[in-house]
Amino acid sequence: MDTLKAGDKVPNFTSKDQGGTEISFSDYKGKRVIVFFYPKASTPGCIMEACNLRDNYTILQEQGYELLGVSADSEKKQTNFRNKYKFPFPLLADEEKEVINLFGVWGPKKFMGREYDGIHRKTFIINTAGVVERVIDKVKTKSHAAQILE
Repeated sequence: MDTLKAGDKVPNFTSKDQGGTEISFSDYKGKRVIVFFYPKASTPGCIMEACNLRDNYTILQEQGYELLGVSADSEKKQTNFRNKYKFPFPLLADEEKEVINLFGVWGPKKFMGREYDGIHRKTFIINTAGVVERVIDKVKTKSHAAQILE
């Protein structure tokens, strides 16, 4: 797993959001961006994480951040997830894992003694020049916004 690190320039990418709208990283040129990767929409940890970001969205925006959530779920699953929990930020439906692989968050995981490949829950904080400022590897789902603002 070759994960982007602090100091790496984020390559441009284009992916569809929950509604099928194409979103490119270049759309965020000159903005501070938080790109958070989560394993699966509508699962307990992902709900907690995304709801914590939703509840602190105004504070994050006041700090100049835009948010993008990414998982390998379909547009339909992302739409249902976004609508049910009223997320004000787009969720990318990266079924082909292009953005996931670009950031290097797909790889071996262990759960209950079983090994499998999946998305690692990670968050990338990107500056206005499109460079990774910080990577949060150990995301605290219940207090993720506080981690970002540290």
